[in-house]
Amino acid sequence: MRIPFLVVYSILFALPTVQAQQPQKPTASQIYHNLQDLNFLGSALYVAAHPDDENTRLISYLANDVHARTAYLSLTRGDGGQNLIGPEIRELLGVIRTQELLAARRTDGGQQLFTRANDFGYSKHPDETLAIWNKDEVLSDVVRAIRKFKPDVIINRFDHRSPGTTHGHHTSSAMLSFEAFDLVGDASKYVETANEFGIWQPKRLLFNTSWWFYGSREKFENADKSKLLSVETGNYYPALGLSNGEIASLSRSMHKSQGFGSTGSRGGETEYLEFLKGDFPTDTTNPFDGINTTWSRMKGGEAIGKILYPLAENFNFKDPAAMVPQLLRAYELLQQTEDTHWKNIKSEQLAQLILDCGGIYLEAVSETETINPKGMFKVSFEAINRSLNSVVLQKVTTVDGTPLDVSLKTLATNEGAKFEASIISKNEAPSGPYWLNKKGTLGMYNAPKHLIGLPETPAPEQVIFHLQIGRATLPISKNIVYKFNDPVDGEVYRPLQVLPEVTASIAEKVIIFADGATQDIPVTVRAGRDNISGSVQLNVPKGWSANPATQTFNLARTNETATLVFKLKPSNNQSEGYIKPLVQLGDRYFDKELVTIDYDHIPYQSVLLPSEAKVARLDIKKKGENIGYINGAGDAIPESLEQIGYTVTTVAPDKISEESLRDFDAVVIGIRAYNTVPQLEFAQTALNNYVKNGGTVLVQYNTSHRLVTKDIAPYPLSLSRDRVTDEFAKVTILEPKHPVLNFPNKIESSDFENWVQERGLYFPNEWDKAFTPILGMKDKGASTSKGSLLVAKYGEGHYIYTGLSFFRELPAGVPGAYRLFANLISIGK
Repeated sequence: MRIPFLVVYSILFALPTVQAQQPQKPTASQIYHNLQDLNFLGSALYVAAHPDDENTRLISYLANDVHARTAYLSLTRGDGGQNLIGPEIRELLGVIRTQELLAARRTDGGQQLFTRANDFGYSKHPDETLAIWNKDEVLSDVVRAIRKFKPDVIINRFDHRSPGTTHGHHTSSAMLSFEAFDLVGDASKYVETANEFGIWQPKRLLFNTSWWFYGSREKFENADKSKLLSVETGNYYPALGLSNGEIASLSRSMHKSQGFGSTGSRGGETEYLEFLKGDFPTDTTNPFDGINTTWSRMKGGEAIGKILYPLAENFNFKDPAAMVPQLLRAYELLQQTEDTHWKNIKSEQLAQLILDCGGIYLEAVSETETINPKGMFKVSFEAINRSLNSVVLQKVTTVDGTPLDVSLKTLATNEGAKFEASIISKNEAPSGPYWLNKKGTLGMYNAPKHLIGLPETPAPEQVIFHLQIGRATLPISKNIVYKFNDPVDGEVYRPLQVLPEVTASIAEKVIIFADGATQDIPVTVRAGRDNISGSVQLNVPKGWSANPATQTFNLARTNETATLVFKLKPSNNQSEGYIKPLVQLGDRYFDKELVTIDYDHIPYQSVLLPSEAKVARLDIKKKGENIGYINGAGDAIPESLEQIGYTVTTVAPDKISEESLRDFDAVVIGIRAYNTVPQLEFAQTALNNYVKNGGTVLVQYNTSHRLVTKDIAPYPLSLSRDRVTDEFAKVTILEPKHPVLNFPNKIESSDFENWVQERGLYFPNEWDKAFTPILGMKDKGASTSKGSLLVAKYGEGHYIYTGLSFFRELPAGVPGAYRLFANLISIGK
């Protein structure tokens, strides 16, 4: 059976909603705004590299002022960035930033697309970026996105002509878009997507430039602007009660993990677009100049426009339901048209508009939050018609057409119909981010072809409400969700998740053995259904041993857990590897752990990852016992230090004083603390005096932007954007006799092997002569940076500033990073 387009479309390019968020209940003003969107047949694609690269002001302008169908193609999911709201990094951070982008698009009215490119960290040049990404594969994804979305206008965020002047990912995004513009209309290029989506040729390619790209406002004022379009993006939208600048700031503020909270602006704003390719517009204030964006664009569309344009011009704010008969007539005509691209898009929009005008509410709620693959579950349905129009619920089916046990029901005005049905899931695959299901490479995620480009995994279970309204029949697809009542928040929606019958996890992801002593390893087993029993074994590296070999468990209820403790003996010599719990239920094995991500600004996320923990037997010595830790933007350094035997005490920023620091052997300051902890502006004197009296302060990296104070050290120190992005870059030891390289551990070149993602970032580039630079390093083609590790004697103690990425290396269990960090906080002991 052919799946109705409304089902398919809701999976691919739905209106700006998200799985299991509160359902939209638009006001008359919002319905009017949506009708304006319906009457514009034009699309724009904005292209950049990362979450937060997009210009939300321009996206909001295109979506809300022009009313264009607008999407942001972010080549990556931002996995290589930093996290200001929690401990998640890498893949889990990519999940958060994906959802933040979706939250931003729900705010500004756009849609969200991706490629399979993995944000592997900062890159200084597109040559490096495209080599790691696999240029041909990412280019094929960009071509796919354009052919599938079919934009009339493409806008690049970055300049393709300036390699090496900014992040290599940024320039690469523009270069790939520039190249794809000429490929998408050629059926001989990337044949598979040409056959699947057809070829397409956008009208024009533009570059969203500004004075910043010219070097200064003065240079921009004096520049040749003959190829520039200028658009007014500061308009006010009465139907929404917000200016474009206010919407843009609300959208940008969704990027909370990156600290991009933004204040709204009101008043005129001008955005500049440089013409790159295609047809140059006659009207340089209109990106869609020369493009037919009316209903006459599609064959048979003029008759539809004759119905819908008057509805917008004479919108019935008091009773939108009075427009339903005309909307239904337009819907019937739309089904007769031949332009499948716009027919599919506008059918979805028009069907939703009919529901909104009629106050028709449909919902399918699972009795449980999680189900197992191919499991049976009960669903409660609600359907209500709050208009005077005749609405009949003919049937409810699953996506594959299987009818549910629901009787024909006339939905009388404001009388709801509620009923239940049991569904057997046909899903064999568990839920979770599809791009994490299979192992990828450093630069590319592994994704099924039919999911490439989608922002998230489609909801695992949907049903179709078949409504007869007047003479028209509308198949309306709804995701099955889970909801519950919270005593504080009230009605809370979450995605329905398909999860395994059992998962297992080890809480500590890196376990350090500083000597040969046996350690207890707790393995937590979680039930994914009622009444399960089985056994667990712990697989260990060669030379290691676990006792007992297996353990059994019995769990009575879903989500119940049991903790089994294995005694792990390390190898006799320094070594590292992974331990992996394996759960057996009958003749089936399970090797995944369940990670949940729960923040207020994004939907609840369940992520399945390989269940494992890194173990390392280190040859490591340390001095001192008690470490004070001042938290910054969030890292796992305290837990890492506890792994090698330190006692770590968190020091509240407002409690920093000479007295509170006196008993610590060293004080470590977390990453970006001087960017995110306002109290440090007033704590530097106490920190300096602590050092002066014999203490050690170790400050980890900060950015030069938005420092709470420039006095971050007892001596002058200037931060820069210098970094070494190649984790394999050669490290030169500048001061081989310095104590931090010799006591209590001898640091050698081998200690810089197997680092991850980068060497370090935001190194100082100027410092007082009191500082001694310890290490030199550089990326290919760059000059040597000596600011990665600076040590200064101050009074009786030591002040250390480092941009080395310990916040990545210690949680990754890099032995040499542990040995060096132990030396830094042992100095002077």
